[in-house]
Amino acid sequence: MKIKHSKYRNTGLIFELLVKQIAADTLKGGESAAISIIKEFFSGKTTLAKEFKLYNLLQKAEGVSQTKAEAILSTITEVSRKLDQNVLKKQKYNLISSIKESYDIDEFFSIQVKNYKPLAALYCLLEVQNNSELVDPRYLVENKVTILEFLTSNSQNKEDVKDTLIEEYSKYDKDLKLLTFRILLEKFNNKYKDLLPEQKNILKEFITSVNSKTRLRNVINEELSKIAKEVQKLSEKVKDQVVKIKLDEVSKAIVPVKKTEAITDIHLVNLMQYYDLVNELRSI
Repeated sequence: MKIKHSKYRNTGLIFELLVKQIAADTLKGGESAAISIIKEFFSGKTTLAKEFKLYNLLQKAEGVSQTKAEAILSTITEVSRKLDQNVLKKQKYNLISSIKESYDIDEFFSIQVKNYKPLAALYCLLEVQNNSELVDPRYLVENKVTILEFLTSNSQNKEDVKDTLIEEYSKYDKDLKLLTFRILLEKFNNKYKDLLPEQKNILKEFITSVNSKTRLRNVINEELSKIAKEVQKLSEKVKDQVVKIKLDEVSKAIVPVKKTEAITDIHLVNLMQYYDLVNELRSI
């Protein structure tokens, strides 16, 4: 699924358009209805006003460091998740209705806005986390890259952005956790063109068992136990004593995940590497 940008629902964009409309109305020498619209919808403690502050925070933070940019974006998404989406939807509908009463809506939205691209990217990013359907991970990464490049004025490495998304979204509920593993799947598909059957199976388990920590831990421990035994068995066929000693050490280092230990992408990476090792030993 791909989240489409909607000018009619982008709070930050609409505010910028209203400000430009005030300037245009002033130049014409008349009163501006946009002033009263801003006072009604963008002031006080309304849900719409709270969301606007998130867009405003983005625009005022241009030119910050990478660390600060990540912190700002994380704060924005965290606050957005706490907003009542049903109330927000109703207030946006009323906002558009008020604009239609005073202006031609097509002409209003045809006004050019300087920071259109980052505002659109933020809208899409916020929609992703407030949407129950899964989106294309590549689309999610592209939007975050756009925002971070705006904030830092520096180009971004997409793989690094994927890693931060995995780390951040893995803390949230089922839908966003599922999205993190879709990103992981894409990363591994890019890295390993020909996945082994065991690697494909464990990737599937990471995705389908995302909401069952106990099941996922059990599956991982079962695989680790199998791998440890397999490495030990295959090491007996190795004639080089140095290699044999190292394999014995690897076998002993493969230990089960504790009940108190959180399952992370590191466990997935380790399993992938163990599978590669076993496959290599089998070919000797």
